[in-house]
Amino acid sequence: MAEQALSQSLRSEGLPDIIERVLEKGIVLVGDIKVNLCDIELLTIKIRLLIASVETAQKLGIDWWKNDFDLSSKAKEIFEENRALKERLEKLEAKLK
Repeated sequence: MAEQALSQSLRSEGLPDIIERVLEKGIVLVGDIKVNLCDIELLTIKIRLLIASVETAQKLGIDWWKNDFDLSSKAKEIFEENRALKERLEKLEAKLK
């Protein structure tokens, strides 16, 4: 039944409309995977997935990609600047001693 309702929804609105709505409003998928052996928890994996446009994510206060070292050239610049400042600080502290 659920598949039939989804299929009818996809036909009536069209896939591009549905994708646009999901990206505009966002959708969150949450799940936990636990592996137990003899009532002893061996492993827990928590999965949190947000599907949204960049604009929607920023409205929600999510902007981790701006400072992610692997994704942002600005983050690399900040890292290098921070490293240079640490070196200068160490040299100044050494001179004071």
